[in-house]
Amino acid sequence: MESVRELLLDEMKDLYDAEKQLVKALPKVVKASSNADLRQAFESHLEETRGHVTRLERAFEMMGEKAKSKPCAAMKGLVEEAGEATEGEMDESLTDSAIICAAQKVEHYEIAGYGTLAAWAKSLGLDDVAGLLEGDPRGREGGGQETFRGCRRDSRGGGVHGRRQQGGRRG
Repeated sequence: MESVRELLLDEMKDLYDAEKQLVKALPKVVKASSNADLRQAFESHLEETRGHVTRLERAFEMMGEKAKSKPCAAMKGLVEEAGEATEGEMDESLTDSAIICAAQKVEHYEIAGYGTLAAWAKSLGLDDVAGLLEGDPRGREGGGQETFRGCRRDSRGGGVHGRRQQGGRRG
């Protein structure tokens, strides 16, 4: 690679593959979630992820490129870990907690990816592309991040609260 543009495109391919992997994996996570609020959070996340795939396709198009995937080994590993959590022989509340842990790992990967891609696009004067990448709340540092941090074990040991919240504050 010899330019930031090439690096941007290469990493967009990686993130495009990551999002497509999530589109395939999230229905299994929804099914494995025992808590109704958590299930709803993952269903919403699946719809958001489908939107991210479309947004990345538009970003490729704006750069005059065809949307292509490059195998994302990191997401493959994160998806495998989530699969282990859903297939394990654990109590339902422990399974939900393990799934939340896996979801937070995915979110942090995406935050780093989108934030970096947006910064590179801006540095190249590709403000429209940067806008698409920043359009993902996870790509913005600080504000507006929807995460699964609000999902927590009940202090009385009675399961998981599947509440998603803004700003990444613990709830």
